[in-house]
Amino acid sequence: MVVEWSGKTIYVDPVGQPAWYKAFPKPDLVLLTHVHGDHYREAVLTAVVGPKTQIVAPPALAKALDKGLKEKTIALANGAATDKVGFKLESVASYNTTAQRKRFHPKGQGNGYVLNLGGQRIYISGDTEGTPEMRALKGIDVAFLCMNLPYTMDVVAAAAAVKAFRPKVVYPYHSRGQDTMKFKQLVGDAAEVRLRNWYK
Repeated sequence: MVVEWSGKTIYVDPVGQPAWYKAFPKPDLVLLTHVHGDHYREAVLTAVVGPKTQIVAPPALAKALDKGLKEKTIALANGAATDKVGFKLESVASYNTTAQRKRFHPKGQGNGYVLNLGGQRIYISGDTEGTPEMRALKGIDVAFLCMNLPYTMDVVAAAAAVKAFRPKVVYPYHSRGQDTMKFKQLVGDAAEVRLRNWYK
């Protein structure tokens, strides 16, 4: 995902092909959520970063980066925050809570993020279920919420999480194969749900 907001260009988990990103400026910031191959590819990351790009990653992933990338990286643990990226960035633990899924995303390995940009609070979930940390979020203006089985949560669980932390706007993302219209119906008036075609 690429976010252009308040004069900044932010890449989230750049994977795929480096050519996909040629339409965008070099990122000011790259946010990495966890080490899985559909979220982190070192060759792509190396290709898209610029000389002034900063990277933020969970500590376990930051340690695994090569030297050149590591020098650009801030390791941010679950629940920590930094303003070294030009705005306040908060890390939110992302993990599985359902017993049979805990092997996919163990607690402590992955980050979601809250970006405080342009007077707005933007939450990007990463791969997670509706954790207590997510449900406790306050004042979220825009949320990007994953929902994909069997790795994270279904639309019913995602809608329940939205009803708990009540973002003003929510975009389902990382949701291939899920019934996002059903998600929108289940959320009801708890948030404005905006659907996008992420899988053209």
